[in-house]
Order: sequence, then C-alpha cells, then structure tokens
Amino acid sequence: MTRPDSTSPAPLEAIRDAAAARVLLQHPLRARVLALGAAGARSPADMARELGETRQKVHFHVIKLGEAGLLERAGTARKRNMTEQRWRATARSYVLAPELLGGAGAHDLPVEDAASATTLMARAARLQHEVGIAMGEAGAAGKRLASLSLSSEFRFTSAAQRAAFTEALEDAITRVVAEHTSPAETPDGAPAKGRPYRLVLGCHPIPPGRTDAERAAAARTEESDR
Repeated sequence: MTRPDSTSPAPLEAIRDAAAARVLLQHPLRARVLALGAAGARSPADMARELGETRQKVHFHVIKLGEAGLLERAGTARKRNMTEQRWRATARSYVLAPELLGGAGAHDLPVEDAASATTLMARAARLQHEVGIAMGEAGAAGKRLASLSLSSEFRFTSAAQRAAFTEALEDAITRVVAEHTSPAETPDGAPAKGRPYRLVLGCHPIPPGRTDAERAAAARTEESDR
C-alpha cells in the first residue's frame, strides 16, 4: 500500500543554486534518476530496476539529489515485509538558470542586427533569467504569474517571403504596443507608473526532426514498433 504526499510537483523549476546544479551535473546517472523522479514517485529499488543499476548505487545518487533539494520524499510503499521510501522530483521538468554562469553568461546585446542568432540567444537567456526570478517570487507569494507566450510553426519558401513577413510583423507589433500599452519611461527618463513588462519576439529555423508534426510522427512509429 502506498502512502502519498499531499502536494504536487511544480510544472517547471529553474535551477538557480550553483550547489544544486553542481550536484546534478556531477554524475551522468543523476540526470536519469531525476528524470524518473519527474515522471512519478518511485523507490530507489524501482529506479534501479528501470535503469539497470544496483540499488545501492542509485540510492546514493537519490540521497545526494535529495540533499540538493531536487528530489523530495513522497510517501512510502509496502512491498512484501518491507517498507520502501519513495522519492519524486520537485518539478516535472527543469532548466538551468543563465545566471549560473555569472559574468560568462549571455546578456542582452545592443540592437545591431535584429536578424542575428547571437542577439536572439542573448535575449532568450535574459528572458529565461527574468521569468525564472519572477516565477520564484510569485510562487513564494502564492500568486500566479501573469505572462503570455505564443508559438507557431510555419515555412518560408523564399528569402523575399521571409523579408515581407519580417516587415509586416514589425509594423504590426509596433502598432499594437503603441495602441495598447503605456510608455516604459517618463519624458525625463524616470520609470513610469505601472508594472513593467518585456516583450521578446523571436523567429528561428527548427532543427531537422523537431517540428511538432515530425515528433508526433516519430512517436506514432515508436508506439507501433512496440
């Protein structure tokens, strides 16, 4: 019989503590153990069977991940005449916060080339950094973070089509921001009233085999082969 824990893991957690990141990356098996914990509560013995490793080895890594705050106790399970401690990840998925790299991390760059992949990566890193902090603050306050994300997949058949799309999108975004928001600063450069928001819009080629349709097809093929 299993005795469950009352709380649920967070959908996503940003690892911002360098010590926790170091523990996770110290041994390749720990990422696999954490992935199992993210999929559901398991005992070290269950994880060992699924990973093809010894129970003692997996238990060692479970304890280390628990000490780092990445795994948490999730009730117990009775098997035969033994009671096993079950563990689960504190979140269903994780990202490593950009600030873990300190001064070597990516930072927002001056707009020299809006089509630069380097600029896009730097802005994506800042987005991850700021949203991670905001998520932590909202969670600590027991509030839901107000945000917006849009995602779409499409194809360009020519450079001319891509250029026309870029121009039309820039015009549309500029118009919407002007009509439906307030200025970020006052005329003298001071912060204006209201809560500041940042809009980051990016467009990039999708690596081969990574579109939603391609991944769904691969999953169907894998399922049919079982």
